[in-house]
Amino acid sequence: MTLNRREFLERCGLGLSSMAGFAFAPTRRLALGSSPQIALSTRPARAKKIIYLHMSGGPPGLDIFDFKPKLKELDRTPCPKAFFEGKRLAFIKGHPVLLGPPHPFKQVGNHGTWVTELMPNFKKIADEVCMIHSMHTDQFNHAPAELLLHTGTQVFGGASMGSWVLQGLGSMNQDLPAFVVMLSGSSDPTGGKSLWGSGFLPSHLQGTLMRAKGDPILYVSDPPGMDRASRRRSLDALAALNEQEFQRSGSPDTLSRQEQYELAYRMQSSVPEAMDITQESAEMIEQYGAQPGQASFANNCLLARRLVERDVRFVQLYDWGWDIHG
Repeated sequence: MTLNRREFLERCGLGLSSMAGFAFAPTRRLALGSSPQIALSTRPARAKKIIYLHMSGGPPGLDIFDFKPKLKELDRTPCPKAFFEGKRLAFIKGHPVLLGPPHPFKQVGNHGTWVTELMPNFKKIADEVCMIHSMHTDQFNHAPAELLLHTGTQVFGGASMGSWVLQGLGSMNQDLPAFVVMLSGSSDPTGGKSLWGSGFLPSHLQGTLMRAKGDPILYVSDPPGMDRASRRRSLDALAALNEQEFQRSGSPDTLSRQEQYELAYRMQSSVPEAMDITQESAEMIEQYGAQPGQASFANNCLLARRLVERDVRFVQLYDWGWDIHG
């Protein structure tokens, strides 16, 4: 099908970003029915898998790890006008007052790491933790701050860190998603699904949402009356049609969509075993504070460990409800 310039720009939309992204991606075409394996870096990585914990609305770093002596000195005093005059800041009205850390800090470990006295056991691992104090932002509301943290931009449309990891390192397990997301708490993250979206990268790089209770992945099970053989025949027929569509349009989304079908077929066998925490010892379940069959942050932490043991590359846990307003 031939498009004129106006039709091309009208129909392409964000596809232009995808085209740019593919220009930087490895050129090896993904075969239908195979997992999206991206060429590995020539530099060996020390970290092979990641479990990322995000406690939405957690206590400020200023109160836990980032001691500011000057802020402590200016506690409960009027904020210097240079910090807010001429700026639009949500929730701030009139002349705001500075709030220093409410609890004492102390230095621990061989490197003198600053930490609040509310965390006395942190000194045991202080020298094993990497602290980054060089990053800063002017975003302090939940949604834009979470978007900036996870995608590098405070507006929608950026690719999440899990998608970038998968883009650069590829998958390690053909039968499980390489990028898994699990939610807990009384609400979803305020940044929404964009926090694990692929943005302008290919769609197969977005996170797969798994649940600790009920079906681990929505709609991954076969409908009543369909057996594995029937599902395999339908996927083979669909693959042939998608191959024709790809030859006609050249759209990478066609390959991504077919890969998701194939991965879902393989996950029907691999996911139930990986998500069954009753296989863990009673002692291990107790140590995590997990409750089989329930949805909780503790369950998700135990499931995250089980997933990385099965070579899932990136597991991201979101737990909402850590806010300390008041």
